[in-house]
Amino acid sequence: MNHNMSLRGLNVMSLQVSSVEVVQAYIDRIQEVNPFVNAVVKDRFAAALQEAAQVDKLIEEETGGEEVLEDRLPLLGVPLSVKESYALQGMPFTTGLVSRRGIVATVDAPPVALLKRAGAIPLGVTNTSELCMWYESHNHIYGITNNPYDLERIPGGSSGGEGSILGAAGSVIGVGSDIGGSIRMPCFFNGIFGHKTTPGVVSCENQYPPSSGRQEEYLSSGPMCRYAEDLLPMLKIMAGPRVDMLSLNTKVDLKKLRFFTIPHDGGSPLTTPVSKELVDIQRKVAERLEADLGVKVQEVHFPELRYSFQIWDTYMVLPDKEGKMFAELMGEPGRPAWPLWELLKWMIGRSDHTLAAIAVGLIEMTRMSKTPSSIIQMKEKLQKEVDELLGADGVFLYPSHPKVAPKHHHPLLRPFDFSYTGIINMLGLPVTQCPLGVGEEGLPLGVQVVAGKLQDHLTLAVALHLEKTFGGWKDPGANGQS
Repeated sequence: MNHNMSLRGLNVMSLQVSSVEVVQAYIDRIQEVNPFVNAVVKDRFAAALQEAAQVDKLIEEETGGEEVLEDRLPLLGVPLSVKESYALQGMPFTTGLVSRRGIVATVDAPPVALLKRAGAIPLGVTNTSELCMWYESHNHIYGITNNPYDLERIPGGSSGGEGSILGAAGSVIGVGSDIGGSIRMPCFFNGIFGHKTTPGVVSCENQYPPSSGRQEEYLSSGPMCRYAEDLLPMLKIMAGPRVDMLSLNTKVDLKKLRFFTIPHDGGSPLTTPVSKELVDIQRKVAERLEADLGVKVQEVHFPELRYSFQIWDTYMVLPDKEGKMFAELMGEPGRPAWPLWELLKWMIGRSDHTLAAIAVGLIEMTRMSKTPSSIIQMKEKLQKEVDELLGADGVFLYPSHPKVAPKHHHPLLRPFDFSYTGIINMLGLPVTQCPLGVGEEGLPLGVQVVAGKLQDHLTLAVALHLEKTFGGWKDPGANGQS
């Protein structure tokens, strides 16, 4: 069976194969690629096959016709992978923290429950960075996850296991969460589509660590998949009772949108300069939009983007009543971890924590106790300017990252490069990550497509157009890897 199918292509009612055959095909694919990528950290294959058998029985017994079943269960029999930081009943729920080893979810996180209720069949849970606070998926419970395009490269984080297994065609759809780029970086590095929803639409309950205080304004859950057309049906389901906050049924005329491009952050000393191939591909996207749609793509610059990391860092720790420090989360369920002590232990191979997590703890210790008012003013100015630029019909292009997928552990040398995605969280905007083929090293290229608050339908429509124009996801198998 062909693994490279969208939801529409995978309609088990119209396919001449059973749901059991479909699920078994994806299980076979995971078993083929997972020894190389280490993306799925715990499977539920036996349960998934039982659920697939129930789907086959349901289809066989349905008397109301296929349309009735399809309307009620739009994802019937579709294989799903789930980020391990989401509660999936009966599965590990550790987020890579050694002190949480053995903790099993007793419920489903709301987006997972909604996807299951629509008929999707979870195959297993996928790897994350420790406590979801780094852009490489590595921890001391499950080890390190690899990129299917080049096993020496990172798949990103924190939803790196999702990005890797979807990029390797081991699942059809997946779910991620994003507070600094944790959907978009893995989608970029693994050549797939992902959508960071406007905050407050898709529930972020029953994830670990839980968001606290102001963080709920920046955290989003959203869909990840290989095909742009799958984002919309997934989002309609995942949004659940809040779906009416978005205009997902509105037809978008791309020719009537206003397009902008922001080529870089203005030269922050903390981030790597954007590589030539990513500057070039973003320029090509602008040129193609102009040629195809007859629109003008205007280049704009915001000086405040130079301070993207400082804005992200400041707003992540704005005072709130119940917020926990990262060192407290590292130490749970016991006393807070002491990052300096953990660093000493790490040097002799005795720490339960990754160097990345220890570094986050150390950075937290060095923060000023008083919030710098200059950063607050800068963010408020940027927010006002961007909101006015976008309105209800504007879209801008922005680099997903300064470089294509880095080699393992290299993010430790460039810890602030995630600012290209992180700043969009702080602005509370919806954004779709779009693949744009592969570059000179055979690694995926891509771009972020950003719109105004609650205008998610605009970025999803642009993603469909870019998939047609640039070809979307490319099979990493054609690249000499898995």
